[in-house]
Amino acid sequence: MPELSPRRRLLVLAICCMSLLLVSLDNTVLNVALPSLQKDLDASTSGLQWTIDAYTLVLASLLMLAGSTADRIGRRRVFTAGLVVFTLGSLLCSLAPNLDALVAFRMVQAVGGSMLNPVAMSIITNTFTDPRERARAIGAWGAVVGLSMAAGPLVGGLLVDSVGWRSIFWINLPVGLAALVLTLRFVPESRAPKARRTDPVGQLLVITLFGSLTYAIIEAPHASLSTTAPFGALALASLIALLRYESRRHEPLIDLRFFRSAPFSGATVIAVSAFASLGGFLFLSTLYLQNVRGLSALEAGLWMLPMALPTFLCAPLSGRLVGNRGPRLPLLIAGGAMTAAGLLFALFEAETSNATLVAGYVLFGVGFGFVNAPITNTAVSGMPRAQAGVASAVASTSRQLGQALGVAVIGAVLAAGVGSSSFADGFVEASRPGWWILTACGLAVLVVGAATSGRWARATARQTAERLESAEIREAAGADV
Repeated sequence: MPELSPRRRLLVLAICCMSLLLVSLDNTVLNVALPSLQKDLDASTSGLQWTIDAYTLVLASLLMLAGSTADRIGRRRVFTAGLVVFTLGSLLCSLAPNLDALVAFRMVQAVGGSMLNPVAMSIITNTFTDPRERARAIGAWGAVVGLSMAAGPLVGGLLVDSVGWRSIFWINLPVGLAALVLTLRFVPESRAPKARRTDPVGQLLVITLFGSLTYAIIEAPHASLSTTAPFGALALASLIALLRYESRRHEPLIDLRFFRSAPFSGATVIAVSAFASLGGFLFLSTLYLQNVRGLSALEAGLWMLPMALPTFLCAPLSGRLVGNRGPRLPLLIAGGAMTAAGLLFALFEAETSNATLVAGYVLFGVGFGFVNAPITNTAVSGMPRAQAGVASAVASTSRQLGQALGVAVIGAVLAAGVGSSSFADGFVEASRPGWWILTACGLAVLVVGAATSGRWARATARQTAERLESAEIREAAGADV
């Protein structure tokens, strides 16, 4: 990629952030629309889980393929294809006649979304080569998540109350088309000097692992053990096969050597934990505010502002801290705040009081605002630039897998707890185990962040990067001979 002027680099960053806004806004808007969608399509709790998890599962399954494909055939080419497919999928979702069709069209959306975030992050990594500039750019990238959390509930609530849940997908159309035109005009093409080959066996194993595991979790409260146990066994067998196969492959879908870096491995665990917490937090909050408190979609969106605004404000601050002082402090703040938020709900039933409900939302917003920049920066900064697409795809996969598991686990716990009771009668008590799970996720962010951001961890990152670069040089020399 040619060296760009500062103004052009900022423009590229803005275009990449538009793609993140598309994906993030879609998730937050949909959460506000869940109760309305449940009534209109007569959906069960598991049906609501699938409207979210069908998207995140396909996204998580294809992110690494999209990242490596972009490194091979061109990042702008894959990015523009993703914008086209995502926008088309959004249009189809708005026309879905029933729940099954909506779930299928959400999967089409996800195919497009898989080509956006990891590829955009790869473009940013190769555009901003200075470590401090890159950390600040990633901070701005993370702020878009906060913006989507702030705008999504309000925009979604207004649209659901005035037009209906189908209109939440319409907002993707103008944003997607504008991003497409700007990408074709201003984003330069780039690719890795030596791209990886495709890995269809690894890709199939990833899809089988994610799909069977999530199905077993979501359907566990409603189906017999004989129905769900085979899917759990299939997930375990897929995981074992994936680890064995990928460790022996010359150019694997998932380069297991990345995980020799303690910060990279820590960032992966933190991403799964933090986004599982986000998925479960939004799922519980939306159903509580509308189905238990009886608020409208817009009123529920306003109640979520105390969570969304701190996320928006803290994300760029986190990026600056990562650039100036490293990831340790932002991770400690994130883990501490998310743990405290979970404890407020798990121990003190924060949802039953307006003051504690707002306090819990603020704490969670602060924690989530600080967590995104150190995850992303750690995942890509210690890897060779030629493999930026693959490294960022692993980080993005961890996020989406975490969110899918969060919705699956929390939804399954809630469905098992509510049983035949109405939401209004049994929700608070049934959600208690879920809040304890979210507390554990916050604690994982705190502990793993502290353990993998010290000097010894940074030493493993340097050693891993040196080994990867040496391997690339040897492979290139062998190819030349």
